Amino acid sequence: MAKTAANEFAKVLQDMMKAYPMDMSAMTDAFKNSAAIGEKFSKVALEAAEKSSEIQAGWTKETIAKLGDVAKVKEEPADYSKALTDFASAQAEIAAENMAAFAEVAKKVQMDTVELMMAAGKSATEEASAAVKKATAEVTAAAKKAATAAA
Repeated sequence: MAKTAANEFAKVLQDMMKAYPMDMSAMTDAFKNSAAIGEKFSKVALEAAEKSSEIQAGWTKETIAKLGDVAKVKEEPADYSKALTDFASAQAEIAAENMAAFAEVAKKVQMDTVELMMAAGKSATEEASAAVKKATAEVTAAAKKAATAAA
C-alpha cells in the first residue's frame, strides 16, 4: 500500500512539473554571472593581499637593516643612545610611509569593490527586466492560446 501511494505521489509530482515547465537557462545564466562576479571580487582581494604582503615584507626588511646599525658595538655609551634615537626616528618615518601605502591599497580595493557592485547591480537589473518581459510574453501567449481553445 505504501509503495503504491509513493508511486502515485511521484506521478502527481511529475505531472505538476510538466504543467509548469521551467526555463533552467535563466538559472544557469544567474549561476554563471554569480561565479564571474565572485571571480572578479576574488581577484581584487588577492591583488590587495599580494600588494599588502609586499609592503609588509619591505617594511620588515628595512627594520631589520636599521636594527643592524643599533646592534653594532659602539665606542662611547652615548653612541648607543644616539643609535636608538636614530632607529626610533627612522621607524616613525618608515611607519608613516608604509601606513600611507596600506591606505592606498585599501582605497583601491574600495574603489574596485564599488565599481564591481555597481556593475553587478546594473547587470541584475537588466536580467530581471529581460526575465519579466519574457515571462509576460509567455503568459500572454498562454492566455491567448487558452482563450482560443475555450472559444
